[in-house]
Amino acid sequence: MARNSTRDMTEGSPMKLILEFSIPLLLGFLCQQFYSVVDTVIVGQFLGVRALAGVGATGSVNFMVIGFCTGVCSGFAIPVAQKFGAKDYHGMREFVANGACLAGVIALIMTVLVTLLCRNILTWMQTPEDIFENAYSYILIIFWGIPATFLYNILSGIIRSMGDSKTPLAFLLLSSGLNIGLDVLCIVVFKMGVAGAAVATVASQLISGLLCLYYMIKKFEILHITKEEWRINHGHMKILFSMGVPMGLQYSITAIGSVILQTSVNTLGSLAVATVTAGGKVSMFFSCPFEAMGSTMATYGGQNVGAKKLERLDRGLKDCILLGACYSLIALVVMYFFGADLAGLFVNAGEKEILANARKLLIINSAFFIPLALVNIVRFMIQGMGFSTFAILAGVFEMVARTLTGLVLVPRLGFSGACFAGPLAWVFADAFLIPAYIHVRRKLQRTMELECKSMDNALQPASKSVRAHAM
Repeated sequence: MARNSTRDMTEGSPMKLILEFSIPLLLGFLCQQFYSVVDTVIVGQFLGVRALAGVGATGSVNFMVIGFCTGVCSGFAIPVAQKFGAKDYHGMREFVANGACLAGVIALIMTVLVTLLCRNILTWMQTPEDIFENAYSYILIIFWGIPATFLYNILSGIIRSMGDSKTPLAFLLLSSGLNIGLDVLCIVVFKMGVAGAAVATVASQLISGLLCLYYMIKKFEILHITKEEWRINHGHMKILFSMGVPMGLQYSITAIGSVILQTSVNTLGSLAVATVTAGGKVSMFFSCPFEAMGSTMATYGGQNVGAKKLERLDRGLKDCILLGACYSLIALVVMYFFGADLAGLFVNAGEKEILANARKLLIINSAFFIPLALVNIVRFMIQGMGFSTFAILAGVFEMVARTLTGLVLVPRLGFSGACFAGPLAWVFADAFLIPAYIHVRRKLQRTMELECKSMDNALQPASKSVRAHAM
């Protein structure tokens, strides 16, 4: 079996394992953000501020839909990680097969639903008239590509659940280069406008997913699924649904607040939308380490729970939080001194107001990066431990915070109010997640103690019988 590519995270130093596993993940997230940034740079520099605002106006609804897809796939990978940690490879393959079938059904339903409602959604969000068609052209193509999003995310999630974070990175690097080339070809050469940026993104993700599939078939014998393992298992389906859908809803519920916030920002005009787009892209790029840490803790938590090594959970969590805090301080320094320069990648240097406001957004966001680190690290650890429902509740707290920002702060403070949407959401989520982790950790400990006690009770009669027979 191709076990060399997998990594057992139930043995060894947590800090070392977290660093080794998260660095390839970080590079992968940076690649994703890089070609997203390239999309935005090319759109802003070659098509202008209105086109940039059109793409930016779709950001929250894009996050709501595509985030659901990503969350579902991450949830489907958790039982795989737990079975891998428990060395139950037959059960692991059954979860992979059932997860693939369930993902295909969800992808089809979502694609049909959101493409039919696409124009209505943008209308409900009060998208400014001068950027409406650009926004519609871009997001419609992104929604058509939902099956490609599912394909890549579920396959890369399965591979990562077995401790291999390098293989998905390799394919992502290749597709990122392709995405940049297609951006230039579609926008600059073929003059496809913002639709060209969307086509490049979907095509690149599709190719990355197909490469993951090919590699899994050729290299991972441990994932060679038999005909028997392909059979629908209703028990497994129920577990996958209970793991994946809450994680998907967590993203979507969070995004509802973002949609309300985006609607409020839209009322400030297309220049404000362009500012949030430019600043948001930079902020997302600098947030990639937190995403990598979160995904690492999901696999780390899943494997160690599967191996019944609960004492390693706290050690891993503390080490990862330390890494997140150190990076947060470095990011704040960079944003303070170079925020305007980074935002200048997306708009013409003459747009002084946009650059000044984007710098303000970046400084305020980075000042709250430690709470953001906690959101990702603690939430994904809880999910890896098997308590995905808590992700929905954390998403509700974020939704409430962004909704309050959109309905109260933006109307009163204008753009300055919008700058506090992220920080307020992260603080609200942490207020729930930290006690939630303590609760689920104790719950797992009690469950394990009861299991051990039951086993001891079961063994006692047998031992007494042996002693009696010996006498």
